[in-house]
Amino acid sequence: MTSPSKLQQLRELSVIVADTGDVEAIKRLKPVDCTTNPTLVKKALDLPVYADLIDEQTAWARAQGKVNEERLAEVVDRLTIGVGTRLAGLIQGRVSTEVDADLAHDTAATVAKARKFIAMYAEQGVPRERILIKVAATWEGVEACRQLQAEGIDCNCTLIFNPTQALACAEAGAFLISPFVGRILDWYKAHGQAPASIDQDQGVKFVRGVYDTFKRRGIKTVVMGASFRSTAQIEALAGCDRLTISPDLLDQLDADHGPLPRKLFPAQAQVGSHPPVDAARFKADVQADPMAREKLADGIRVFAEDLKSLRKTIADRLA
Repeated sequence: MTSPSKLQQLRELSVIVADTGDVEAIKRLKPVDCTTNPTLVKKALDLPVYADLIDEQTAWARAQGKVNEERLAEVVDRLTIGVGTRLAGLIQGRVSTEVDADLAHDTAATVAKARKFIAMYAEQGVPRERILIKVAATWEGVEACRQLQAEGIDCNCTLIFNPTQALACAEAGAFLISPFVGRILDWYKAHGQAPASIDQDQGVKFVRGVYDTFKRRGIKTVVMGASFRSTAQIEALAGCDRLTISPDLLDQLDADHGPLPRKLFPAQAQVGSHPPVDAARFKADVQADPMAREKLADGIRVFAEDLKSLRKTIADRLA
């Protein structure tokens, strides 16, 4: 009898989330949750399974008359919700849907876009309980998360690189946070500090530290490791609440039948009081952390560029 694959073993330890909009990959790999963002939506435009959705939305845009920036943004929103709705039909759990990265420093605009997405999903028959609104973990994003969570709209605070960022999101009531393992490692390697072993991997160490702090403080916010560069990083975080993984790494785990020991264990919650993170501390701690400061800004810039590229792709199709 064949021993279970590492992916099968990992499913027993962590909730598996697919970092893709590829319908066939999701059907094959059967994740609990999945995610969508402008990069993934743009890739989805080239998949035959979404051809009818593209045709429907481009026809809608043409029927509105002259295509301007506002109308392009609306088409992208409609495509984003269309792709998310398809994904929701394939999984048991939730679809993370990203608020425009160019709104990352605007609390009111982030809240407004999140409410719009929830309403658009509801029109498609997808209830808010099936959605996570993905918000960049700037201070303005934290404040948006606080408002949205109070309204019963669950948030995934993304681009987490610093412990104070993680705590601020948890204190705002975030349903989930996404610390970016691979991007942290990228930064240290680029600065000549490649780790000697997987246990010294700075991204792995960061997620382990956040997980331990949350469990010791009795924080309910889900910790979801993200942005993996290798299966070794994933295996080093086996037992983390959730792990969002690309299809190619999921396939590698599925092909490997070696043992996969649990690495993260929830600590006993301890009673204690901790001063809440305010705007001044948040900004000071991120500013004092060159890796977090640079990767947060870079992440927002890249996501915003992806969104701009998606809008241009739609504009070209309409032309």
